[in-house]
Amino acid sequence: MDEDEWYRRHGLRPADLEPVRALLREQTALGVENDSALIHLGCVQLFLHGDLADVLLIWRAKHSSFDAACSVEWQLLCGAGRERTLDHLRALGTAEAGEVLAYLSIIDPADVAAFSVEDQSRWYAEYYESEEVS
Repeated sequence: MDEDEWYRRHGLRPADLEPVRALLREQTALGVENDSALIHLGCVQLFLHGDLADVLLIWRAKHSSFDAACSVEWQLLCGAGRERTLDHLRALGTAEAGEVLAYLSIIDPADVAAFSVEDQSRWYAEYYESEEVS
């Protein structure tokens, strides 16, 4: 299934996120053979939901291939807000959470200052709604 088909079936804000999580786990397992556009859409769907429990899943998807790493922006890790995400990762205290914390700590301060969940959500909605998805 490609990005367009996934979008047609689930939309941008699916009520049931379990298929999205399963998709990201499957695509992550494919490594370099994964579909980075499909991964991006799945990460956007989770970002829009804003569940802190999804941060590490998004991180793993981001690091599953070079193309996924390039297409999954840092903002997608922060659907619950950047500070809440950082607090959550600190509370987890795992090595993997530490990797995400280190990554988020090197983001350009100007980009961090310009980030808001609401603006980013609007941007993703406009992006996907303007695509020629039929």
